Amino acid sequence: MEKEEYYMTSVGIDIGTSTTKLIVSQLHVAPTTNPYSLPRYEIVDRLLQYVSPIFPTPLLNQQDIDLTVISKWIKQEYEGIKLKVKDIQTGAVIITGETANKNNARRVVHNLAEQAGGFVVAIAGADVEGMLAGKGSGAELRSLSVHGVVANIDIGGGTANASFFQRGRLIGTITFHVGGRLIRLNSKGCIWSISPAINFWLRERGYSLIKGEQISLQNLEVIVLAMCRDMVNCLKDRYLDAFSSLLIVGNKPLAQLPEIDEIMISGGIGAIMQNKCECGSIEKVAVYGDIGPLLACTLQRVLKESPFRLIIPDQTSRATVIGSGMQSMELSGSTVFISPHVLPLRNLPIVLLEWEDGERLEASKKQADRTLEQASRFYHLSASAKGHIPFAIAIKCSEIHSYVKLQRLAKALVEAYEKHIPNASAIVVICEHNIAKALGQALYLRSRRRQKIVCIDQIKVEQGDYMDIGEPLSGEVVPVIIKTLVFAAGMERS
Repeated sequence: MEKEEYYMTSVGIDIGTSTTKLIVSQLHVAPTTNPYSLPRYEIVDRLLQYVSPIFPTPLLNQQDIDLTVISKWIKQEYEGIKLKVKDIQTGAVIITGETANKNNARRVVHNLAEQAGGFVVAIAGADVEGMLAGKGSGAELRSLSVHGVVANIDIGGGTANASFFQRGRLIGTITFHVGGRLIRLNSKGCIWSISPAINFWLRERGYSLIKGEQISLQNLEVIVLAMCRDMVNCLKDRYLDAFSSLLIVGNKPLAQLPEIDEIMISGGIGAIMQNKCECGSIEKVAVYGDIGPLLACTLQRVLKESPFRLIIPDQTSRATVIGSGMQSMELSGSTVFISPHVLPLRNLPIVLLEWEDGERLEASKKQADRTLEQASRFYHLSASAKGHIPFAIAIKCSEIHSYVKLQRLAKALVEAYEKHIPNASAIVVICEHNIAKALGQALYLRSRRRQKIVCIDQIKVEQGDYMDIGEPLSGEVVPVIIKTLVFAAGMERS
């Protein structure tokens, strides 16, 4: 029987620090397996059908997003292009930048996702936002065709999220308090807002900015130049000095920054850099009520003096807008391990563990420990949080035929969970190869039966995917929906 091809309408909504964006795309979904294997569908083509105007992110106050205004705007956008909710098959809502820290961020994103139905939901911390922007800008794709490391720096209103890609893999992220809206001013140079995030850096640098006072273009240029140089020097020299460390978001920067060959700049600042920068007067600098244009002009100059090759990204201000999750039903292998009363599971993020065959126990432990530590940062997990299932671990490795190696993998995983998220109610593991039943049993015994185990196999996923796992069908086969985040990079306008 011939397998069908079909098309899906996908919507992506990105609620950022300064702006909110919406895009609509059509996904061409087709089978990629032969007639005798279990069906696997993949996106084979993407057509970007609609890009919304950029809408200022509405706030009720400094701590709360205005859900009513955003909902009304989305409704108007739908009506304007005659798009009905029932015609949307998939999509994603994501909150990024400083907006992710608002009091009602989680309620807003879930409410909006529920309005549209079937959406992947994410409140992106700095690490996740950097990863998404690097995919959307084209940095991930470019790293497959060039030698060395391609970095993408996504700079918006509040942060600069740097992500590093090598051979198509994300190898690290770091985020700086560098953004267009950290200092806000009017056309006369009167400062009406200074972000608390840079107060300490300003003081240590010896700069005195006072809300309500006027600043000259010359003095503002000095401050923005120092900000750009501190960030670029950190990336160039691959270490944090006394000043650049004060610009870092969080207290766990990348331990060893990679040597960068190429850099892309996305986000609102990247968009300004693609146009002619107008920074000859304070009026031109403050055209958006902030330092964005001056930051773009200055960063462009600083990067020209650096050893990096500056590459034009595929997307700039819309790099983090997600075209949304392609949903494709798959069936797991028939030899799985599933604890009772744990399924179904919905919207589990996927964390990739590349496991090098387990020849040495200590090496296996380090791999698992590093992966779980990074995942707990990505998803803002607390070791004290109880009763949750934070994500699914996807094991990428050659096929395991050795009982000893399988036991080493189980031991490494359980110990990493005990260290970083000991109160997780279940460990969910996805394997490419047919080892789920044996590995699940080993995990169950190693955890001393304290945690539920879901271990399924013959499923292929990637970092950044989300997954739904349904209740078992006949026997032990379970239905799986993989939601692959689809980015705007490489799409063509209709």
